[in-house]
Amino acid sequence: MRAIIERVSDASVTVEGETCGAINTGLLVYLGVDRDDTDSDITYIADKVCHLRVFPDEQDRLNLDVRSVGGQVLVISAFTVQADARKGRRPSFDMAAPPERANELYEKLCARLSDAGLIVAKGRFRAMMSVRAVNDGPICILLDSKRIF
Repeated sequence: MRAIIERVSDASVTVEGETCGAINTGLLVYLGVDRDDTDSDITYIADKVCHLRVFPDEQDRLNLDVRSVGGQVLVISAFTVQADARKGRRPSFDMAAPPERANELYEKLCARLSDAGLIVAKGRFRAMMSVRAVNDGPICILLDSKRIF
């Protein structure tokens, strides 16, 4: 499981002109599910999202997590996060999970984040989405549950 995490001052996602998810201060998470992912991958990514210290404290040091600042999370399913572009010019998506499995793990991750006390907004699985975000920093973090990077 891979995730691209952005610290945002606000973010939203629309499908066919209708806003289906929006947050203010918090984290925008683009999630890519690998075909071999399990519940342990969900646990790893959920723990990182909840506890990643990317918000400034009183001394302007990155010491606070999203819950500490009353932030929210917008999770977007994005199979392209699993892209392998090491060969040629066309990315391969062979490692992306089949849609049914990807949706199952995406929903489980969102539920895990919500169970941890976070307000979670979501995109619409398998839809063409327009995502708007104001990156605060910019702060962008790459996560990989297999610890490849």
